[in-house]
Parts: sequence; structure tokens; C-alpha cells
Amino acid sequence: MSVFTRSRKSTVLGGLALIGASALVLAGCAGGGTGGTDEPSESAGPVEDMTLKIGTALPQTGTLAFLGPPEEAGVAYAQSLINEYAETTGLDVDVTWGDSGDLDNKAYETEIPRILAEDPAAIIGAASSGVSLQFIDQVIGEGVIQFSPANTSDQFTNYDDNGLYFRTAPSDVLQGEVHGNFVAEEGHQTLGLIVLNDAYGTGLAQYITEAFEGAGGEVVAAPTFNQGDTSFDAQISEVLAADPDAITVISFDEAKTILPALIDRGFDPNNLYLVDGNMAAYDEDFPAGLLEGAKGTYPGPTPAQVQDFIDGLNGFVEESGDEALKDYTYAPESFDAVNLLALAALAAGSTDSAAIAEKLIEVSGGSGDGEKCESFAECADIILAGGVADYDGVSSPVTFNEVGDPTEGFINIYQYGADNKYVPYEG
Repeated sequence: MSVFTRSRKSTVLGGLALIGASALVLAGCAGGGTGGTDEPSESAGPVEDMTLKIGTALPQTGTLAFLGPPEEAGVAYAQSLINEYAETTGLDVDVTWGDSGDLDNKAYETEIPRILAEDPAAIIGAASSGVSLQFIDQVIGEGVIQFSPANTSDQFTNYDDNGLYFRTAPSDVLQGEVHGNFVAEEGHQTLGLIVLNDAYGTGLAQYITEAFEGAGGEVVAAPTFNQGDTSFDAQISEVLAADPDAITVISFDEAKTILPALIDRGFDPNNLYLVDGNMAAYDEDFPAGLLEGAKGTYPGPTPAQVQDFIDGLNGFVEESGDEALKDYTYAPESFDAVNLLALAALAAGSTDSAAIAEKLIEVSGGSGDGEKCESFAECADIILAGGVADYDGVSSPVTFNEVGDPTEGFINIYQYGADNKYVPYEG
């Protein structure tokens, strides 16, 4: 399988970060990259029958297992819609399902070789940035695209990936900026952090710190812990000893231990802040009212912003006989990842990884010459007619830059109610 060698130039992230219940933020300085061709697709009319083989390495087990159901549902829903249109396009999607696990159970060590043995054009995953970094070299070394719906670490922006890594989630530079500024705007002067010691945790902590201190505050403590740890007494004691106005917990499933312990020791949940790694419904985990008033941020639209998608996804899940989803974190990003891969394959007239990678920027709108469309079928019709499609996704308009990062994305702020579930923050 050939390797796509598009140049990965350094891109400065930053610019606009708006505070509110929902913020559409720009993740790049300029649109359009140099990687995809600016010429219209050569495809016209249905291509010869092609099967796009995709693998998933999403968390079925481990500390991010709560993200697995919505992400896998997003993949399966996109697959169903693409395959419904296969008679028109000649393209169908075949998925090999796999478990990424986490840095503790290391499920990826056996799952990634198993998935690669199926000869996929792309692997969707992992959710955790730290886990993706464990197998990215293995995947791209085989000439296969790695496409994450949830990686947010800035380490991927300039990663030497032969042009084969893409993501639909915006970088932590943006979440950190929104989060840190929001905590400051809430009137807090001092902030304590409890931080997962991996690429995701330390990177996000850095950007939260920069934003909060840039707004005039001070981070007074930031102890770390390692994935697999089960006791956090030392970290909690260190943060509480610094007597911060607010505490942000950057973790995965460890929040189920850390958050109650902080509150049991007298910390006001109104001054607790969460992030995308631990923003979950805790109605079955905590006593009623435990988290009431706590707030948090994560990338992606609110359910209300994508209600039609949520309704369709719920209907698909029900028809499939699967358990109803408790939340929808990264489901839109997973759905968009599959659609973009399929559209790129259609535009390339090929299921070869390198050929698909060559077209991913174009079909996302990164070349700047496409016709806007909002579904696989609509975009496919444009490509089959010989045009260039510009897919605006459910998660965001996406629009890849030359390093495979989306240049637009939502960062939303939420607040927990008495039921320990979160809703959009209204201020």
C-alpha cells in the first residue's frame, strides 16, 4: 500500500475563542492547505463497485469506556446511510470493530495488529490522545490512515505522520483557552488542577494555565497522577492545602473517585470544573445532588444544536437493538469521520489509503473550491456529477488545514444539575 507524503507544515493555532454556552472557535490562521488538489474531482458517474474497509479502535474497555457507545454508534450510523446509497455510488463501507482500551489495560497491543490484518484503508480512533500515540507509528507505518474523532492533544499537529493522520476534534489549545478564561470570568482568582499525566492531560493543563493566568489569575497547585492509579489522596491533599477558589479535574474515569473525595472534604461543587475526558452523566454513580453546580467544557455541538442528527442516531440505535445512549459525546465527530473517508474514497475513485488521504482536505472544504453539502448523499451527488464537494459536518464545518486539523469547532460549556447530569450552561 503506497504512502501519501504530503508535507506537514507547522501551523500556529489560536485566534478566536468565545465564551458562552456555545463557542464556535477557529483553530487555524488560514483556510485551505497545500496538500489536497485544487482541481475538480475526475470522478463522474458511479465508480466501479468498491468496498471501503474501516477499522475502529475506540474504547470498549478502560477509563474512557463511557465514550465508546456514542462513538461506535456514530460510526455505525454513518455506515448505514452510506451503504443505503451504495446502488447509486458503487461504494459500500465494511467495519471491523476493535477496542483501544487504555494505557493501563493496553488492549490496543493485540487489537491494532488484529485490525491491520483485515487490510483497512483507515482506522478510526483512538479516543484518548495518549493511546493514539501508542500505535500511530504502527498504523501509518503500514500506510493506513489513522482518523480520530476525539484526539485533542497538540502533539498531533506537527507529528511526522506521512500525511496519514486526521481528526475531527479541535486541539486542546482551544478548549484550554475557553476553559481557563471561563473559570476566570466566573470571578475566581486562584485555581488548582488535578492532572492526568499523559499527552492529553498535561497538554490541556498547560493551555488552561496559560489562559487563566493570562486573565490575571494564578494556578496555585497542579499535581499529576498516572493512568491506572486508584488512590488520589496525595493529589487532593496538595490541591486543597493551596486553598484555591476553583479546582479543575483533568482525568478520565478516575473522576468517579476524585470528585466525590473533593466534595467529601468540603470543597464546594459550584467551584468544580470538568473537561471532555470526564464530562459524563453520573446519575448512576453518585448520590443525587452531589455534582449540582459543577461545570465543564468539551468540544462538539450540544444535542440541541444537532437535534436532527440525535433523533436519527437514536432511531438507528433503537432499530439496531442496542442499548440507548446516555450521552452523545464525540458521536458527531465519529459520524463525520466516516463520511469524510467515504467521500474522499469516492472522489479518488479508490479505496487505497494514500489516494483517500489525498482527497480528505478537498472534500472537507480545505481546498476552498468545493460546493457546500451537508450529507453523504448530497456530497456524493456532487462528486458523481464531476464537481468538488465541501462537506459541512454535524460536529462542525470541519475544513482540514494542511496538517489534518479541523480549522473550526465548537467548544461548549455545561453545568451539572441535581440529577448529576449536565445541560448547556446558561450563565
